[in-house]
This record gives sequence, C-alpha cells and structure tokens, in this order.
Amino acid sequence: MNNKYSLFCAISLLFTHAQAFADSAGSVSANVAASSNYFWRGITQSDDGAAVSGGLDYDSGKGFYIGTWASNVDFGDAASTSYELDLYAGFSGEYNQLSYDLGYIHYAYPDAAGDIDFGELYASLGWQFFTVKLSHLTTAQDDSTSEEDMLYLELNAAFAVFSESELGLHIGRSSGDTVMEWTGEDDSYMDYGVSLSTGGLTLGLVKTDLDADDDIKAYVSYALDFTL
Repeated sequence: MNNKYSLFCAISLLFTHAQAFADSAGSVSANVAASSNYFWRGITQSDDGAAVSGGLDYDSGKGFYIGTWASNVDFGDAASTSYELDLYAGFSGEYNQLSYDLGYIHYAYPDAAGDIDFGELYASLGWQFFTVKLSHLTTAQDDSTSEEDMLYLELNAAFAVFSESELGLHIGRSSGDTVMEWTGEDDSYMDYGVSLSTGGLTLGLVKTDLDADDDIKAYVSYALDFTL
C-alpha cells in the first residue's frame, strides 16, 4: 500500500475512534490559524508568504494525546510541495511541580514530487515559566544524501504581562548532518524568537545566525480553538 495513502487512512481511523472515546472520556478539540509567515526553527516554510493552518487533537484526560495538523508550505525550488501534514502522539503529565511531555511527530508532504517526509522523537520538561525540549530525527527522506542525523534543543519561557497577555521567549539550536544538507551551510545554527500574545492574536520576531537568513523577521498570526 502507498505510504501516503496509509498515512491518510491512519489519520481518519484514529480520529474516528478518538471522537467515540471522547463521548465517554477525554476530549476532542480543533484549531485554525492564519499567519503572515510560517516559521519552523527560525526558517520560513512559506517562502515568506502567508500561511493558513488547522488541526485536530484528542486528549484522553489521563496523559495520552494524539493529533494532526496541516498548513500550506512553499519551499521554492528546493522541493515541489504545497502543504505539510503532521501526525503526532505522546504522553504528558506533571510530577513534583515538573511538567513533562514525551512523544513522536511525523512531518509529511503528501503531494511532494519525491519522498521528503521525516519524523522525530521529542521530550520536554517544564518548571514554572520555563520549558526545555529535545527533538531527535528518527527517519528522513529516502533521497537524503547524508546521514540521518539532526538534534534540536530549545528553551522556551512564557510570562504573563499586562492584562491577559503573554510574553514568549525562545532560543534553539539545530545540529547534525541533515541540518547542513537542508541549509547548505554549517551543521549547526541558532534561532531566536520573541512574541506577545493576547486573545488569539500573536505578534512576533524571529532570527537565525545563518548567513543566508540572518535578518530579523516579523510576523502576525491569529488562532482560534474549539472544543468538539
């Protein structure tokens, strides 16, 4: 069976059962958003253009969760694809004032000319305002010419400011052979971000230390969440 068709079938099956489970335990929610730019680890995924995204999530209420998320993308001449479709699952909770989250995410590009999908395992720990997260590449595209090696370490902080607003701070480091293949530069780089959010509206700035993409870039986004 075609891998991309299998992915769609898996998503449909999982959320059919998730909706049934939500009737007795847990909950299903949806989200939609529009943004002036779609950034991933400091690098635009929409060729500095606007992006519209949306997703579905099932939360068991006992730690386990599963979800899917999609957005338009534009990688220019680097890859012929128009959208990204993610599927993820994990387990989260709290222990002695520490929050934790362990999971897996698969990044799929169903209409790409070649196989550019990849997946990552992730783990995070949070305490008060701060969260540290580690993501490690587990699978890369079939036509990758380098070793499947990429590690992303990030530190995030969120503080309540003004009236019902949140200030977010972010710093991350990508490293590994796959980073060099994707960026065409060194095998590591740093990205930075700051954002201010209120009532679903977010204003933000992002920057990397990549030679080809080191300008400070601004974006604005608006998101809505729904309980189904």
